[in-house]
Amino acid sequence: MTQPLAIRVRNALAQVANPKTGRNIVAEGLVQGLTTNDDGKVRFALEVAGGAEDADAAGADALLAAAKNAALAVDGVSAVSAVATAHSAGAAPAPAGGHDNPLGMRKKPQIEQAAEAMAGVKQVIAIASGKGGVGKSTLAVNLAVALAAAGYKTGLLDADIYGPSLPTLFGLKDQATVRDGKIIPVEAHGVRAMSIGMLVDPDQALAWRGPMVMGALKQLMSDVDWGTLDVMLIDTPPGTGDTHLSLIQSNRLAGAVIVSTPQEMALADVRRGVALFRKTETPILGVIENMAWLETPDGERHYVFGKGGAARVAQELDAPFLGAVPLYPELRQASDAGTPLAGGDHPAAKTFAQIADKIIAAIQGATGSTAE
Repeated sequence: MTQPLAIRVRNALAQVANPKTGRNIVAEGLVQGLTTNDDGKVRFALEVAGGAEDADAAGADALLAAAKNAALAVDGVSAVSAVATAHSAGAAPAPAGGHDNPLGMRKKPQIEQAAEAMAGVKQVIAIASGKGGVGKSTLAVNLAVALAAAGYKTGLLDADIYGPSLPTLFGLKDQATVRDGKIIPVEAHGVRAMSIGMLVDPDQALAWRGPMVMGALKQLMSDVDWGTLDVMLIDTPPGTGDTHLSLIQSNRLAGAVIVSTPQEMALADVRRGVALFRKTETPILGVIENMAWLETPDGERHYVFGKGGAARVAQELDAPFLGAVPLYPELRQASDAGTPLAGGDHPAAKTFAQIADKIIAAIQGATGSTAE
C-alpha cells in the first residue's frame, strides 16, 4: 500500500543533509509543521540555528532550497510552500523587538507547541511501565475501550515508535489517511486511535536515532486530527526515557498510570517510574498489577509471578492501587485477534471498567476537573 504523501515527503526531506553537521534535517528536528493536502500542496518550516542577528542567511537559503527541491521531487506533490525560521539554541531569550516575539520571551519547547495542537483533548494520561513484557499495551488498549464504553470520548496514542502494538491489538491492517493536511486517526472499538505502525511499512525496521523518534512523537501529536476528546491515553515505551521526558515537557499530562507484574524484577522498575514522574511533578494516578494470578476452572488461584507485589509497592510509595488484572488466557487470544475483551461480556470487561472508573476519579482528585 502506498504510504501517505506526508510520510513520503518526510522521507525525502530526510535525504537532505545539514552541511554544518552532516546529519539529515529531519533527524535534527529542523523540519517543523509539515502538512500536505489532497491537492498535493506541501507546507513546512525549516528551523535554522542561531538568533536572527547571527543566522547564516546564505546557508539557510541554500538549505531551504534543497529541502524544497527534495519535496517537489516526490510523486504527487504539486507545490511546496516553505520558510526558514531562526531560533535560539537552548533556553536563551529570543531577540527583542521581533514581530513574532515582541517582548523577547523564550520560545516554548517544540513538544509543547506540538501538544497545543491537541486543544480539543481535555485530559491526557500516560500509561507507563518500568520494563517491557508486563502487558502495558494490552492494558492501555482495553482501558481505552472501557472508557469509551463508559461514555467518554476516548483517544489512544501509541507512542512506542520502535515497537508499535496498537495495530495488532486493535486489528488494524490499513495505513492511516491524510485529509486537509492532517492525519486522520482510525476509529476502532469506539476509540480514536493512532500509531506510527499505521504510517510506515509494518515490516520496516525503524533504525532511527533519538531526534527522529521525537520528531515522530511530535507529528503524532500535532499532525493528527484528534478532534474533541474527553480523555486520551498515551501508551508509552517501556522504561523511563526520552519519550516520557518529552511528554512531561509537553505540559499536557494530567497524570501517569504505572503497570507492573507482581515479581520483584518488575517492581524495582515501578519504583523508578514513580520516582521519575514525581520528580517532574506529574501526578501518579495509580498502579495496576497485571497477570496477578491464574484461575483454574474450579476457582483456585495460582500466583504464577508472586502474590500482591504491585499492591505492596504502591502502598510503600504512597501511590493509589487501581486494581489487579488476572492472567486470562482469553485476553492473550483476543489481543492477537485484535478484539479487546473490554468491549465484550468476558469477566475481564468488568475488571477493566472498574479500573477505568478509578482512573477518572483519580484525574478528578489530581486536577480538580473532570474528563466529561
